[in-house]
Amino acid sequence: MRSKLDRFDRHILDIVQRDGELTADAIGDQVGLSESATSRRLRRLKADGVIAATVAVVDPAAAGRPTFFIVALEVERERPELLARLRRWFAGEDQVQQVYYVTGSADFVLIVTAPDVDSYDALMARMIADNPNVRRFTTNVVLGLGKRGLFVPVRGDAE
Repeated sequence: MRSKLDRFDRHILDIVQRDGELTADAIGDQVGLSESATSRRLRRLKADGVIAATVAVVDPAAAGRPTFFIVALEVERERPELLARLRRWFAGEDQVQQVYYVTGSADFVLIVTAPDVDSYDALMARMIADNPNVRRFTTNVVLGLGKRGLFVPVRGDAE
C-alpha cells in the first residue's frame, strides 16, 4: 500500500532518517504536532512500509570490515526464476549490502563489504558455484569513502 504523504509526514521522515532514536514527543516538537499525533503517524508510516526499518549505522572500519567492493555482474539468461534465485542468494548474504538491477552492460551492481580481499574472493567463488547463471563479474575496490548513506530526500524545497 502506498501512503499519500503530507508535509507533516515528510518532515517526520526527514527527522527520523537523521536520528531514529528520537521520541515521538521530540519529533512532534520539531514538526508542530502533539506526541500522540506524531506516534499515530509513525505507526502508519511503518505499517504502510514507508519506514521499512529502524537500524543502527555501524562504522565498517571500527567493526573490522573496512574494505568495500563495487561489483558489476552479468547473467547468462534473464529468466524470472533464475533472477529470483540469484536475488534470494544476494538477500541471504550479509556481506552483500546493496543490490541494484540495472540497465547497461551489467545486469546487477552490488555493494559488498569484507574484511579483506581473501574473504571477498571466497564469497564470490561461492556465488559462482551456487549460481551457474552468472556469466561474469568485474570488481572495483573502493580506495576511499566519500559518502555512504541511505537517506531519501522527501521534503520539498518550500518546506
